[in-house]
Amino acid sequence: MLRLPARPTKQSEGREILFVYGLHSSLERWWGLAQVLNRYGAVTAPDLPGFGGMDSFYKVGKKPTLDNMADYLTAFIKLRFKRKKLVIAGLSYGFIVATRMLQRYPELTKKVTLMVSLVGFAHKDDFIFSKPRYWAYLTGARLLSFRLPAAAFYYGALNPTVLRNFYEHTHNAKHKFALASGAEELENIKQVEVGLWRDNDVLTWGFTVAEFLKLDNCQVRVDLPVWHVAAKADNYFDNHLVEQHLRVIFSSFESAQFDMKVHAPSVIADEKAAAALIPPKLGRLLSKL
Repeated sequence: MLRLPARPTKQSEGREILFVYGLHSSLERWWGLAQVLNRYGAVTAPDLPGFGGMDSFYKVGKKPTLDNMADYLTAFIKLRFKRKKLVIAGLSYGFIVATRMLQRYPELTKKVTLMVSLVGFAHKDDFIFSKPRYWAYLTGARLLSFRLPAAAFYYGALNPTVLRNFYEHTHNAKHKFALASGAEELENIKQVEVGLWRDNDVLTWGFTVAEFLKLDNCQVRVDLPVWHVAAKADNYFDNHLVEQHLRVIFSSFESAQFDMKVHAPSVIADEKAAAALIPPKLGRLLSKL
């Protein structure tokens, strides 16, 4: 868990922000964004089971279903925040976990002053993949949710030497490395990517990807406003469809876009680079809550 106390300013005094990161993540990867959020209040960010080096649900005989992730997040909130109110900022997969939590435990909406979607989504139709690529991802993810294929993938494809030499050339990773401004930054991105792939549990990764590729989170309303931040040219999602689905779920919808041609900032994004995820209008709102 990461905990950043509120800064001694009127802008952040007394405000609690829970940040829930997305897939292929760790607390270290999102340190820059945590610093940005810290401008507006105290920031708490938990690892999710199976991510960031944390033990997976498989260790206790459970599967990393969206419902189990939501239950875990619920327990975390009840233990950490008790009677306090909070802002929830969920990034990509973290947003659908937080949404499902509020759908399963609607009484928690009384604790939440604002729900923030950072490049979040709500439905399988939000993805912009071609049908062949969609089914290839779904088939591969389902395969990696079984122990033997996951072990083979971990010791083969995720071998550090293999990752360093081949990962940047794969279709789904080229955009990440295109963000590098030089050889040194490219090497830093490689190093972080190797760490992320090695730290995150392959079984959990396979199961969660397969689950959200079949996602329909639009069955239960949430009596809260949502503030959605979208990448202007997201390489994963159709922003128009995301908006339609979020309007189905939440009581009201506000949004802004940041000028980026990828789903999220670089894995080595510092506070300055990560600041794009909190547009000025949202920042002003967070300062007033």
